[in-house]
Amino acid sequence: MYSRLAIAVLLCACAAIARAAPAPWYRWRSLANGSEACAQASPGAGWQRVEGPFIDAACRRPLRIVPL
Repeated sequence: MYSRLAIAVLLCACAAIARAAPAPWYRWRSLANGSEACAQASPGAGWQRVEGPFIDAACRRPLRIVPL
């Protein structure tokens, strides 16, 4: 009985991992001097997200989000 439950939990965990994807990239602009950066998370205080999401680290290819 416990082995079947353990297998079921393991399969559910594997299914959740299989759907995981890398975080999208965003273009950020500095409020101090207007310079721009491409990052997955905010570079810190004083930065504003201006574009995104993108699929690449150069912020050139837009990420197309497909609804489930």
